[in-house]
Amino acid sequence: MIEYYDLLNEEEQDDMRDLIQLLLRQTFLLERKYDRRAGRMVPVREYRFADRHLDFLKEYFRIAGITLRQNVHMGLIYIQEEALWGEKLSRLATIYILILKILYDEQMASVSSSNHVVVTLGMINGKAGDFHILTGMPSPTEMRKTIALLKKYQILEPLDVMEELDENSRMVIYPCINTVLVGDDVRELLGTFSEEEYSGDETAVQGTIEDMPE
Repeated sequence: MIEYYDLLNEEEQDDMRDLIQLLLRQTFLLERKYDRRAGRMVPVREYRFADRHLDFLKEYFRIAGITLRQNVHMGLIYIQEEALWGEKLSRLATIYILILKILYDEQMASVSSSNHVVVTLGMINGKAGDFHILTGMPSPTEMRKTIALLKKYQILEPLDVMEELDENSRMVIYPCINTVLVGDDVRELLGTFSEEEYSGDETAVQGTIEDMPE
């Protein structure tokens, strides 16, 4: 493994270090992401680099007890290990993850030839209201903070300016949502999700992380 790394040129070695740090920081790599300036989905350079060096990266992370996976159909490379989500999820972040998975599955089942889905903030909050798991409208500050966290982990991408957040603000849901929860788990959790039962930590969601099919 060291020999493989030593054979890379200096620029590639720098790219490899940056890529490993990026995966540890955000867990997921997408093949394509929405670029606001271009107004469309564009290829991600880091994904292409990881794809070229996938065997080396798998071995590198295996030594650390971390599994590196690739789902070509979804255009996704990601790492899995129990403690990777280092941040404690708020109640709202947990709710949004559950709702995003439901919206993603619904739209993918009805339309799409693409592997990403566009929803609005109003759709997210409205669906949460349908399940009676929001006692009131979250504050704009709380919603911005939650969306920023989910953006960090490549779960979603805001298409509109965050400072002007409202019910019409659009979000791309990325296929990373499939590595967090599967559909049956989501609906079971939503069925038991209540103010009294929820203690404010991330155990329920993180305990249901599933592998995607190869």
